[in-house]
Amino acid sequence: MKNLGKMMKQAQEMQSKMAEMQKELQNSEHMGTSGGGLVNVTLNGKFEMRSLKIDPSIFNGDDAEVVEDLIVAAFNDAKRKVDDYNKNEMAKLTGGLDLPEGMKLPF
Repeated sequence: MKNLGKMMKQAQEMQSKMAEMQKELQNSEHMGTSGGGLVNVTLNGKFEMRSLKIDPSIFNGDDAEVVEDLIVAAFNDAKRKVDDYNKNEMAKLTGGLDLPEGMKLPF
């Protein structure tokens, strides 16, 4: 019975750490860039866009598709950075435990 109590305590500690990490991930911000810095997108840890900065020099032409492509590229760069950050933070919490594919904690 001692082991069960110890396991329950560890589970509660893990749950507490998980909640703390989830809050930390949500508050983290990651910037993606494209076009050599002409477009910058900042996402939080939940992949919500927090800011979009576009250098005015790219509006000198009539090619809206280029601007759209640069925004998409910057967003995807920021998304990759959020994914990497979340993965690294989760690995710290789980001690490198390799979770099964599709099991995405804490979200």
